[in-house]
Amino acid sequence: MKLNLRPAEECKYDAVSLGEVMLRLDPGEGRIRTARNFRAWEGGGEYNVIRGLRRCFGMRTAVITAFAKNEIGMLMEDFILQGGVDASLIKWMETDGIGRICRNGINFTERGFGIRGAIGCSDRANTAISKATSKDFDFDHIFGELGVRWLHTGGIYAALSEQSGETLLRAIRTAKKYGTIVSYDLNYRPSMWSAIGGLNKARQVNKEIARYVDVMIGNEEDFTACLGLEIEGNDADLKELNLDGYKKMINQAALTYPNFKAVATTLRTVKTATVNDWSAICWADGEIFKSTDYKELEIMDRVGGGDSFASGLIYGLMTTENAETAVNYGAAHGALAMTTPGDTTMANKEEVKALMNGIGARVRR
Repeated sequence: MKLNLRPAEECKYDAVSLGEVMLRLDPGEGRIRTARNFRAWEGGGEYNVIRGLRRCFGMRTAVITAFAKNEIGMLMEDFILQGGVDASLIKWMETDGIGRICRNGINFTERGFGIRGAIGCSDRANTAISKATSKDFDFDHIFGELGVRWLHTGGIYAALSEQSGETLLRAIRTAKKYGTIVSYDLNYRPSMWSAIGGLNKARQVNKEIARYVDVMIGNEEDFTACLGLEIEGNDADLKELNLDGYKKMINQAALTYPNFKAVATTLRTVKTATVNDWSAICWADGEIFKSTDYKELEIMDRVGGGDSFASGLIYGLMTTENAETAVNYGAAHGALAMTTPGDTTMANKEEVKALMNGIGARVRR
């Protein structure tokens, strides 16, 4: 496949993300409802991808987001800097001290174990990035003067508010004007869209965004809900979609949107909260490539696994332009990310390559 990436020497950044970054509070092995202590992390669907590209794969990355200018915002900036991601594109917004003007988002997440599934409880209304408009970011400066090879964003940010969808579209259109490749993770969340128009609004916004996307990522619910695709042979229970159904789904997406250069989805069978079958497929140039199967993958924390898949896929596409290699980078990176706590990866590129090459879990000394 040919992506026509901008030359690295012309660009300050290999990749940037646009979306919300929240403070994640994690009760460890316990429950949110009974916790007396929480461990703090940063996380967000779009940001997790760009952090993985920096921390695991060594690429030059930055995050485009907005924070309320207070101590929590500065804490999240510090987390971002510890991850090696450039924080200079963050928009700092004034607040009134109690969040009436704007605030920073908080996400409580418990990991689940065995028959007890993971639970997320977000507190993210009225956040700085949900209130930001395209006037708060100089996209011509970012994509034109600084230069960006790849933009990643997604449907979680698009669903935050009316403004966020409009800001996202302006960013994508500007990125395309300067030759930046765009990837998008549909990440459909019905509860997030409900306040701004529900399913109809989700389809309206996402169908418009899809016209500009080069690499589309999503699962079966994402493609049917956000893009209105009907999957032949699918029943009312989307969890029962088999491999042939997935292949039909992404083929249909590629036919509907001829601008897509690649379409990818993860394949997950949840046996328990801590044991999943895990793999992925990717369409490119009329062919579908399937990753290695990770049967009965033991999971510590599944949150962020799909984001780490996306960062591995993007790295593979950027460096090899080979969809089969890229989907294996994504599946291996996602698998490793789910063996550690937190939204973001703790893997490195050598570990990803070792897993792709079949090296197991023997002690390394």
